[in-house]
Amino acid sequence: MGREDLYAAVAPFPAQFNLCDYFLERNLREGRESKTALICGAERRTYGELAERVCKLAAAFRRAGLRAEERVLIVLPDGFEFAESWFATLRAGGVFAMVNPLMKREQFEYYLAYTKARIVVTHSEVLPELAQAARASETCESVFVVGPDAGGFTSYETALAAEAADSHLARMAPTGPDDLAGWLFTSGSTGHPKACVHAHSDFAYNTETYALRVAGYRESDVCLSVPKLFFGYATGTNLMFPFRVGATAVLFPGRATADELLDQIAAHRPTFLTGVPTMFNNLLRSERIAGADLSSLRVALSAGEALPAQLYSEWKQRTGVEILDGIGSAEMFHIYISNYPGDVKLGSLGRIVPGYEAQVVDVEGREVAHGEPGRLRVRGGSTALCYWADKRKSRETFQGEWCTSADIFRRDEQGYFYYEGRDDDLLKVSGIFVSPLEIENVLLAHPGVAETCVVGGEDEEGLTKPLAFVVPRAGFEAGDALAAQLKAHCKEHMAPYKYPRWFEWRASLPKNDRGKVARKDLKAELVARRARGERLL
Repeated sequence: MGREDLYAAVAPFPAQFNLCDYFLERNLREGRESKTALICGAERRTYGELAERVCKLAAAFRRAGLRAEERVLIVLPDGFEFAESWFATLRAGGVFAMVNPLMKREQFEYYLAYTKARIVVTHSEVLPELAQAARASETCESVFVVGPDAGGFTSYETALAAEAADSHLARMAPTGPDDLAGWLFTSGSTGHPKACVHAHSDFAYNTETYALRVAGYRESDVCLSVPKLFFGYATGTNLMFPFRVGATAVLFPGRATADELLDQIAAHRPTFLTGVPTMFNNLLRSERIAGADLSSLRVALSAGEALPAQLYSEWKQRTGVEILDGIGSAEMFHIYISNYPGDVKLGSLGRIVPGYEAQVVDVEGREVAHGEPGRLRVRGGSTALCYWADKRKSRETFQGEWCTSADIFRRDEQGYFYYEGRDDDLLKVSGIFVSPLEIENVLLAHPGVAETCVVGGEDEEGLTKPLAFVVPRAGFEAGDALAAQLKAHCKEHMAPYKYPRWFEWRASLPKNDRGKVARKDLKAELVARRARGERLL
C-alpha cells in the first residue's frame, strides 16, 4: 500500500489544530453545551461547565509560568479534575504526561526528573508520597492540589476561582497538528518506563480511524472503563473517543473490582465497557454475576494482554455482547489491530485498522510467510516521534514511518493477526520456541483454572521448561491431583513437549498498574529463588 493510500483514511488536519478544540470545544459549537459530558458518583458535569473550568485552569497554568511545549505532570485519580487538567494543558499549549497516583516517592522522583515538569497537578491523598519529591525537584515550580488540604502548595479550586474564563490567559494556544501534545509511557517491562512523544494529530488520527470506523462510538453512548485515565488505553476509550462524538463518560476514583464495576453498571447503565481480560474473568467469577443486569452494554473492548478464547466464549454466552480484542501501544498511541463488530475471530487480535499497515518480519526486517512468527512492525498516522532522551532505543524502534515492536506475531492468509508474546517472553523448549500464551490458553480452557501465567523454569540440567503459576477455581484443590489433570489436559490439546513441568499454586497473581498479570515479577521471583539455590519441585 502506498503512503498516500494509507493516510487517505483521514482528511488532512487544518494548519491550526489543538486537541482541546477537537475533543471539547467542538461539542459547544455542535450544540451540546448542556449535555452531560462526565459522571463521577452522584455528580455530573456538562460540556459547557467543563469547558468553562478548563479555560480557567489554562489561565492558572499560564499565570504559574507554563510555556509552550513544557510538560504538566498529571498525578490524579479518575475524576472531573483529571479531564480538566488534561484539556487545560493542551489549551495552554503544554504537553501532558500522566502517571499512576498510587506510586511511591522514589517513583515520583524518577518521573519528576525525567519529565522536567514545571507544573504538577495532584490530589491531597497523594501528597504523603509526592510532596517531598516535588519540593526537591529542580524543575517543578508549581503544584496544584485537588482536595481538602493543599499541604502548603496551591489549592486547585482557589487557583480556578482567581481566573476568568474569557481572559487572554485562557486563550486557545495556536498549535498545529505537528506540535507536541503528550507523552505516553511504556509499561517499563525492561527497566524504567520511557516516554513516547506524540503530536496533536497522532491522537486525532487514531480517533478518526479506530474509534469511529472500528469501535463505532456514538453520541448516545455512556462509557465506562476498567483501566484508569493515566493509562493511554483508557485516556482514549474513556475520554478522547466519547468526547469526539459528544457521548458521556463515567469516571470513578477507586479500584476497579468486580463489585465496583457491577455497582457502576447498575447505577449508570453504560453501553461501552473498556476492559482487560483479567477483569472480564473477575466479573464472570463474581458471586453477583448471575443476578447482574448487563443488558445496557452494546460494545466491550479488550487490550493489554491476550484474551483467551474460552473467556470470550463465556462472556458472549452470558451477555450476548462481543468483546473486540485488539492491540495498541504507547508508541502508536492506541489500537491499530482489532477484531471488528460482527467479525470476531477467536484467538486472534483481528485485522488491521483502516489507516494503518502492519507486517510480520524476521530479524533482518524481511516479511515472513503467512503463518510464520516474527516481530510486528506497523505504520500509520499516530506513530510517536521518539522515546524521550533515548536516541539508541528510538533508532531501534522507529525507522522512518515504521514502528518495530518487540511483540511476536503471526498472520494468516485472511489477514488476521495472532499474538505469540514478547520476544523476551518466548521459551526455548527442546530446541523449539514456545509461546507462553499458547500454554496459558490451553490451561484456561480447563475448568479448574481461574488464572495462570507461564514462565520459564530450569530443571536439574539447567534446561528451560514451562512453569505455570495457577490460581485454581473454586471447587478445585491445589496439589498433585490437579497438576496431573492439567498436564494430561495440556498433552491432549497441544504438542506434548509444551506441557508445564511444574505448577506453583497461588491465591492470586500479581498485577501491574494497567491490570495485566505482572509476568516480569514472577520471572524475577524465580531468578531470586535460583540465586538462593532453591530447586523447583
